[in-house]
Amino acid sequence: MRRPARRCLDSGRPRKLYSGDVRKILARVLEDDWLGVHFATNIFVATTLLWLLLHLAAGLNPIWAISSMIAASDPNVREAFKTFRGRIINAALGCVTGLFFLIVGRGHEWTLPLALSVTVLLSTYVVRVQVMWRQAPITAALVIAAALTHHSELTAVEVGIRRVGEVMLGCIVGLAVTWLMSRIWPAPTPAK
Repeated sequence: MRRPARRCLDSGRPRKLYSGDVRKILARVLEDDWLGVHFATNIFVATTLLWLLLHLAAGLNPIWAISSMIAASDPNVREAFKTFRGRIINAALGCVTGLFFLIVGRGHEWTLPLALSVTVLLSTYVVRVQVMWRQAPITAALVIAAALTHHSELTAVEVGIRRVGEVMLGCIVGLAVTWLMSRIWPAPTPAK
């Protein structure tokens, strides 16, 4: 019996998964270096840790810390340590710039695009740490989002400061879990 033609993923309809496809995927995982499995495990452990720490222990929404942790995670501990400095510096820049525009902008709609642009310019021309330079405007956006969701300026600043802590915690947890998992289950070095 002939299989129906595969449909393009762009058509909007899901493509059927055949048993041959599953076997190919499984064979690829088994013959590969398991780097994707390492990364998925790191993300699972760090997400669980942040969820327990922030949601269950402190009653906070951990999504800001989790998104920051994902950006700061790497399955290869050497790469994670190489880029950690740039990630922390750019996250700190985003936090400072975001808080500045949160306080000065007072929740106006124009604050977000202006703050993100200024953050990119500062990251590019003043700080000049190219590693994870995207972290700076992403972090600024997370902090400024507090003003867009809260009506009181004081409440927005409080939430913004809390998000700064959550973002920095996420970066640190991402690196810590990468290091811990490298001790428990070292990722193989990729073949050159």
